[in-house]
Amino acid sequence: MKLSYASYVITLLSPGKTAASNLSRAHRQLRSLQEDGALDVDSSMSFAYFSAQDDDGDDDDESGKSKSGKSSKTVCRDSFLLDAKAESSFYEEEPNPCSGTTINIPDEECDEYTRPQSGANITEGYVGGLDHPSVPYTEPFYQSAMCPINVRWHLGTEHYSVDEYDEGGDGPNGNQVLPEWATRDLAESDDNDDDDENVRGGFRCHHYDEADEKFTKEFDWKHCKDMEVGETYEVHWTHSAGGDCGTVHQYQTPFLDGIFCNAERLDLTVLTSQVGIQGQVFTVVNDEAYFYPDLMRGMIVTVDGEHGHDVAIYTGSTTGSSRSNEDCSSYTPITWQVDRKCHMISASSFDKMCYDMKMQRDDMSGDLHAHGSRELVHDKYVANNQYDKATRE
Repeated sequence: MKLSYASYVITLLSPGKTAASNLSRAHRQLRSLQEDGALDVDSSMSFAYFSAQDDDGDDDDESGKSKSGKSSKTVCRDSFLLDAKAESSFYEEEPNPCSGTTINIPDEECDEYTRPQSGANITEGYVGGLDHPSVPYTEPFYQSAMCPINVRWHLGTEHYSVDEYDEGGDGPNGNQVLPEWATRDLAESDDNDDDDENVRGGFRCHHYDEADEKFTKEFDWKHCKDMEVGETYEVHWTHSAGGDCGTVHQYQTPFLDGIFCNAERLDLTVLTSQVGIQGQVFTVVNDEAYFYPDLMRGMIVTVDGEHGHDVAIYTGSTTGSSRSNEDCSSYTPITWQVDRKCHMISASSFDKMCYDMKMQRDDMSGDLHAHGSRELVHDKYVANNQYDKATRE
């Protein structure tokens, strides 16, 4: 009797074994069964793997070491699920209630504008220079009517956190300089904005070390586009009470379709508790010790206080390289909750996120790459309502 692929994968996961050990053993046994004709694999399934084998091509033993003694990890490849999606009745064509619901609001000249902007300096102790009555939502977004409706990321960072991601960081493509009007002592100085119409990168973290292989070893990207090991990316999870929360249409690209899918639910008088964005910054490494399996769903918050605890909260706007200190976003005020720390994360975590995006009902292919970063917002356009999650002040 032949085994089906799915039933065999379930039966080979042994209790007490590590994930790497189970998957390494699965790789060897599945390959052997397929060669012997004992495994029934439908021809429409690509039957592939995240197989980070050693340079000499050796397989792993159960200790996670290759036969040559080198360390290696293996993670199951998922392309057979994408093939299954193409045939699934759950993905049959039907009207997307969020498609085309974007409400287009033109940008405004910043000097004529009095509503807060992002991304800002979020260093502890910083206070923006714009006196604005908006009040940020300070509780976790899951305690509100909001749900995540999109995930996207930017090359470098749009926010600025001293000694975490700033002009002193580095990466394979260098870094941004601190604008002349900005000073590290958080004081406001004369405006000297750059006029950069091109897609641009933001600030970088301080983790990068070109002598350390995990920052330089290439990764075989299968789902994300134009990503690079060693680079810094700022991930944004947009949340909205106007999203199609709890349905197959919850995640949307473009993200404004997700925000305004059910626009009638949004109360503009309390918009900061109805639309919000989580931000978290990562340096991508080729090292599975930093693998996180569910990056699509929201900011990583760990019990040890390392991730998602030192968080700056303020009201601001949507971002992107089309905005500057001359052209300001009109999608404001909304709540921002941004982790001040930079974290390392495996390239496979990002690729898994891109795979999860591909599995959504809506086509999210427009967000499978890094977007350009807005230049650091001038102090005079940043609201003065900063709130610190850790100190509750």
